Amino acid sequence: MGRAPKILALQFKYFGDAVLLIPALRALREHWPDAELHALLPEQIAPLFHRLPWLDRVWPMPRQRGRARPGLSWPVIRALRRERFDRSVDFAGNDRGALLSLLCGAPIRLGLLTPGGFFGRRFCYTQRVSPGPRDRHETLRLLSVLSPWGITATRSLETEIHPDPALADAAQKLLPEPGIICHLASSQPKKEWPLTHWAALHRLAAASGIPLIFGTGVGAREEARLTEFRQLAPTASLLPTIPDLALYLAVLRRARAFVSGDTGPLHFAAGLGVPTLALFGPSSSTRWAPVGARHAFLSGSSCGCGDGAVCESASPCIAAIPPEQVLARLAVIAGLGS
Repeated sequence: MGRAPKILALQFKYFGDAVLLIPALRALREHWPDAELHALLPEQIAPLFHRLPWLDRVWPMPRQRGRARPGLSWPVIRALRRERFDRSVDFAGNDRGALLSLLCGAPIRLGLLTPGGFFGRRFCYTQRVSPGPRDRHETLRLLSVLSPWGITATRSLETEIHPDPALADAAQKLLPEPGIICHLASSQPKKEWPLTHWAALHRLAAASGIPLIFGTGVGAREEARLTEFRQLAPTASLLPTIPDLALYLAVLRRARAFVSGDTGPLHFAAGLGVPTLALFGPSSSTRWAPVGARHAFLSGSSCGCGDGAVCESASPCIAAIPPEQVLARLAVIAGLGS
């Protein structure tokens, strides 16, 4: 029997997509329990993976969208080449992942064959696999990337994130009492539940004695959305903006439940073991809803808003989810009764 391989996994996507990679990485560990398993990821998302007990090392790669940073990237690439990996697998199949697969130098390089990109992208890999069907869950699609290596299953499709225990005290100061965190923003406006619905949910919850805490992401658009919400619900409790991802994870771990549209923090909360309620409009709950008995979702009606970031419909599909239904489902998943 040959020695266990040294494996590098690459994923150059952001946040929610990255979290859904975790079951596939765990499948690699289960298949080769004695392997040395490393992950190369954008530095912004590295805290999601830092404390996984079965992952040997996380390599954060400096990255800025639309801009190459060779002065920062080359030292990481040189260090990776010195590791002499036996295998690498690129789960994203984009230009950056393909080039890094080639440059890191593993003799066996598995990659996801996706359309587009530069002409030579497919030649960066020694093995290629086509993307799985988009009508199944993303964790299964990512797991299928490993099929050329005989890996087709894992013990669990649930995600897994471990917060830094050293940040527990700081997290308690930001969220003194566990409550239900409501996340107002998403990467695409069409995935956001209307602020008027959030304000109505606040009023209903306050009348029922159910504690809600409202927050948003980091960025000018997200901050503007929170400012508008303050005007609609001036008595609502607000979570401070937390730009540090590691600290944000520690705060989320204290939540009693989490509710949002289809966005990265939804998958952070699910990975941390917090019960979640996902609100789906244009994106597919079949593909993106968190996996596990503690999680639930609600879907609006289809408005055919297409692939754009903004829904142009006069009646956006996510708006069809009524606040009363959200509160009722939240009460159940948070263990507050119906």
